[in-house]
Amino acid sequence: MRSPIAEAGDARDEGRAHPRIDTAVSGPVLFARYAYGPNRLGLCGPDEAGALLTGAARPDGSAAERDRLLRDLARRFEGAWPYLELIAHANAIADPLDRRVVEAYWLGNALQRSVGARALGGSLDERFRRRLRADAWRWLAETPAAGAWPVHAYHVLDVFPKLGLLRGGPAPGILETIDACRIRWGTVVAADGDWLAVDAPGIELVDGKLALGPARPTRVRSALDGAGFVAGARPGDVISIHWDWACDRLSPDAARALEASTRRELAIANRSI
Repeated sequence: MRSPIAEAGDARDEGRAHPRIDTAVSGPVLFARYAYGPNRLGLCGPDEAGALLTGAARPDGSAAERDRLLRDLARRFEGAWPYLELIAHANAIADPLDRRVVEAYWLGNALQRSVGARALGGSLDERFRRRLRADAWRWLAETPAAGAWPVHAYHVLDVFPKLGLLRGGPAPGILETIDACRIRWGTVVAADGDWLAVDAPGIELVDGKLALGPARPTRVRSALDGAGFVAGARPGDVISIHWDWACDRLSPDAARALEASTRRELAIANRSI
């Protein structure tokens, strides 16, 4: 059965380079919106959650000053930054925090197609080969040729498991961790102060393979003391979610791109479990 997102348009729309609604948002701000969720939980990046939130939700001073601060913080996200550099270099874009590049990493867009298997493979070799057992590395090294893209879903679904999350089978809580770490999409059902009730599909284990399940009710935080990234979200809006935090409103094109990149990387991950 096709999802509501897929019914709104074919997955080929994943190739559009500008799927978002608010094209006025700068790349550094967009990066901070998606990075804030795990950062506030102490999971990645510098210990600067307050600065990320303020810079992306309540910008003070000039836009240039805000972006300079957020750029400095973004470079300290050791997991995401090399992917941004890879995408930018492959597309002859000087700035790894160009909005198009940031969008490509978190959601997926046409820029991914310029990153060849050799380039992605070289990056993986440099970053992860020494951290993996030989059998895990051999499989991970084959994923670029299998069609992997340097999108966040790839890191969560294909790289993380080989670093220990799913080896030997899904341990208790592992599926929940992977599901929370990936960028999810959900439809707003109701707003309640700094929280949103959302219907969002989750990852399930079906016949020993990872799969997207049906939409299920979940509660996500949309703001902290009134500061957030989806102010005025209403029932019917489709939003992106990272861990328990609402990151952005998604246009139909953006939602389809995110779903397509997620399904693409799920298929690759399932080859090894």
